[in-house]
Amino acid sequence: MFRRRLLNTAMGLSLSLGLAALPLAAAHAWEARVEGMKSHWERLITEQAEGQRSSGLRSLAGQAERLVADHPDEAMPLVWQGIIEASYARERSGLGALSSARSARDALERAVELDPDGAAGSAYVTLGALYDRAPGRPVGFGNSETAERMFQRALSIRPGGIDVNFYYAAFLEDEGRIEEAREHARRAVEGEARPDRTASDEALREEARELFERL
Repeated sequence: MFRRRLLNTAMGLSLSLGLAALPLAAAHAWEARVEGMKSHWERLITEQAEGQRSSGLRSLAGQAERLVADHPDEAMPLVWQGIIEASYARERSGLGALSSARSARDALERAVELDPDGAAGSAYVTLGALYDRAPGRPVGFGNSETAERMFQRALSIRPGGIDVNFYYAAFLEDEGRIEEAREHARRAVEGEARPDRTASDEALREEARELFERL
């Protein structure tokens, strides 16, 4: 009898531990999928020329959409759906580009509702670039005031970021604010690359250096 009680207790403990591990395993599953998409995106962006990334980004955008459908209340899949769709929009033209840009905006705005820091500012950087580059109303949603607000939010979270300083510098150049643009280009050149985004950050650093020298 005592031995049977021990066996039943052990089985119950194993079952409870197994059930407790299920949410953790599920979390690890989507995190692994995000890491896979991030790595694929970074290879596409840094190893293929513009104009040759379309099919890869289209495939990644589909993966991101499915991941968000599986985990609609997690911010990080939404952030990466937004980043990938924004990259895909730059590869497309006309209404297709605008459709991808809108998908990116919607995903990122939902992400910052769930995570006010927007994945350490990454969501706000991409939103800033989207609002900067999209055509204005009535065709699109572009708005320079909203773009600047997004960039400022990203800067408040990660003031030394290569990405936010570069894209903000490009925005400021377009606005004719050359001295400010030069300062943020300098900050981008001197910024620290993120360990998980080293290749793409270093590519942006080179673009920032070219922008700084041109200004």
